[in-house]
Amino acid sequence: MKNQALRRYIGDRSFYRMLLALILPMIVQQGVTNFVNLLDNIMVGSLGTLQMSGVAIMNQLMFVYMLSLFGGLSGVSIFGAQFYGMGDHNGMRHTVRIKLYFGAVFTVLALVVFALWGGPLAGLFLDRQANDAAALAATMGYAMDYLRIALWGLVPFMVVQVYGGTLRETGETVAPMTASVLAICVNLAGNYVLIFGHFGFPRMGVAGAALATVISRWVEFAYIVSYTHRHHDRFPFMDGLYAGFHVPASLLKKVLITGSPLLANEVLWSIGTTFVNQNYSTRGLTVVAAANITSTAWNLFCVIMFAMGNAVSILVGQQLGAGRIEQAKDTDRKLLFASTVLHVFIGLLIILAAPFIPYLYNTEPEVRALATRLLMVAGASLPIHAFIHCAYFTIRSGGKTVITFFFDCVYTWVVPVPLSFVLCRLTGLPIIAVYAIVQFSDAIKLLIAVPMLKSGFWANNVVADQAGAGRAD
Repeated sequence: MKNQALRRYIGDRSFYRMLLALILPMIVQQGVTNFVNLLDNIMVGSLGTLQMSGVAIMNQLMFVYMLSLFGGLSGVSIFGAQFYGMGDHNGMRHTVRIKLYFGAVFTVLALVVFALWGGPLAGLFLDRQANDAAALAATMGYAMDYLRIALWGLVPFMVVQVYGGTLRETGETVAPMTASVLAICVNLAGNYVLIFGHFGFPRMGVAGAALATVISRWVEFAYIVSYTHRHHDRFPFMDGLYAGFHVPASLLKKVLITGSPLLANEVLWSIGTTFVNQNYSTRGLTVVAAANITSTAWNLFCVIMFAMGNAVSILVGQQLGAGRIEQAKDTDRKLLFASTVLHVFIGLLIILAAPFIPYLYNTEPEVRALATRLLMVAGASLPIHAFIHCAYFTIRSGGKTVITFFFDCVYTWVVPVPLSFVLCRLTGLPIIAVYAIVQFSDAIKLLIAVPMLKSGFWANNVVADQAGAGRAD
């Protein structure tokens, strides 16, 4: 009986070989990306704490755009994965078009917002009550220097998300990984040359970091687009993609109904997360710098968690699209168990590495000390976040996007946002205590997620009535 119970949560060797083949390229891609982000952070941080804080503030605002774009594309990806699972290439073609339409409109909107209100938005992260007005003005200057150049990278970033996400829906994860690694190499070399002025180039500081990122975005764009259109045999749904612009009204309506909650979720969740960080920033530039170090290192350690979420979307989504409902439930249960257990050990690794990571930065001792304690808290809470992350993608894979909206976004605005606001602004609690309370408040989600996952209500085929949608292009 015990072995039978374990088999419900632990797969056989073929299951883990299949899983490893799927997620390893994503882990490499995200791992290298986040490692280089860490190096970028260190390079900019070597210029000074004010430069690092300025770039961190602007990246927090960019985070809202990126997460919102991801949310909009994710709603369409539910249909893409299931169309691919049922072998409907025409349906896939239409989902790619919808992604491009949404991405173009949303990116133009983001460019307008950043161009007109980037400064005031960045100012929200600066404590106007602080005594050092010169430090605040310098931080704002660095933030704006970075933003003016970084905006040129939004268009290629959007296209890469559309193409890379579509390839992953088919199970192709190596090409997006290769594109990302290539871009990362360009970005790293560009940072070295442009930030510090090596090999005869001018010393550009934070502007050089932004320019290197923009160049790497265009390199990634060129690779992923050319790769996809060269392999017609593997991605037949890309044939004729730009020959017409028609999308069946029935499919578009269903995508909008299913995807709108995801878009709203990511927009409001990312704004909520930004608001939490803004609350932290009211405790001073030391907290801004320490939180930046913590989030950069956290992202590096969380690459497996992010890859497992994608694995849930791909594997469970394809099985649901093929009508294998019970197999999808079994796969999901094993993915959730594997991710949670694995992140117990990764959390311990973060705790052990926490005292050493801040010494990679050229910053003040108080920043290093605070970052160490924040990292320890983050590591201790990691298994909770790993389970919740996979649970979110599970519910989303079956098209239950309204539920994910309440589970993710509404919860963020009901619990962490007001909690951080009250604790940061109305109490004298140390920032480490505030951070710990906010991080562990997500444990409440476990009480919500477990019963929902057990019920199996999320396991649905959302494209059953859309087979061959829009055959006349």
